[in-house]
Amino acid sequence: MYILNKSETYFKPLNIINKTQITVFEFSGLSNDKEVAPLLFVFFLLVYMVTVCGNVGMMAMVHISPSLHAPMYYFLSHLSMVDLFYSSVVTPKMLSDLLSDRKLISFVGCALQFFFFAALASTEVFVLSDMAYDRYVAICHPLHYVSVMTKKKCLSLVALAFSVGFIQASAQTSSLFSLEYCESNLIDHFYCDIPPLLRLSCSETYACNIVTLFFVCFCSLSSMTTILVSYALIFSSILRIKSSAGRRKAFSTCSSHLMCASIFYITVFFTYLHPSSSALEKQDKVASVFYTVVTPMLNPLIYSLRNQEVKKAIIRLVQKSPNRHL
Repeated sequence: MYILNKSETYFKPLNIINKTQITVFEFSGLSNDKEVAPLLFVFFLLVYMVTVCGNVGMMAMVHISPSLHAPMYYFLSHLSMVDLFYSSVVTPKMLSDLLSDRKLISFVGCALQFFFFAALASTEVFVLSDMAYDRYVAICHPLHYVSVMTKKKCLSLVALAFSVGFIQASAQTSSLFSLEYCESNLIDHFYCDIPPLLRLSCSETYACNIVTLFFVCFCSLSSMTTILVSYALIFSSILRIKSSAGRRKAFSTCSSHLMCASIFYITVFFTYLHPSSSALEKQDKVASVFYTVVTPMLNPLIYSLRNQEVKKAIIRLVQKSPNRHL
């Protein structure tokens, strides 16, 4: 394990903020293999470019396509916005570190990265639960859908998702970065996250663990409960539909959302809700790569390929584009 000496320039006296000597952290990164690193850089650069183009394109398409001016796609555009920023908090730094000999980040930079990562991840799960509620109203109460899912209610649900996400991130960040870090500065990860930072702390972490457990459980379980209850009622309603065509149409409107939510929750739970073990550290990194880098790319792709209204909107835009140049 790499440990900085007190004579190195990365240490300051004990009277700095949060009573910590360490002012710069160093990531272990995804790989120490200099031959593999350029290949990983090219791959994840392509993934990030697809993520940016896909999510920006989805937001633009929802904005300019009249057929997508509905609550379901209003939530989808916000999910794309969250995915865009969520990926951008981690991926650009990870890409630059793949080509760097030393993968350094300042104490303040680490705190900011974790804050926005935690805020946007929590916001994403609540936006996913908003989308599940929207599908529940659309399928189980179609006659009241317009009166229930008003613009004001949609705006309130999105505002609540962002508010809870950023408030809980403030509490977690304050708790995590008020700890003392006075020994090793090597974070065994490619971004600032709770488990590797707690392993570096030389102070008591019990309170921080309680805060983390409370907010992770609160955000995950409350949003997941909303999704599970919504889909239990949705499936019950779909099974009562007599025609097979009607059942397929009803299910197709929520299959894309169900896939996105499942992928996100499975990887998050694998990372945070299993016993700590050195044997699982590599698997944790793989899972973290998936939900921080790959999942934000998959969401717009899944909706583009599986949602019929989105596919039709894309086709209409493609068909119109040549006519504009004539």
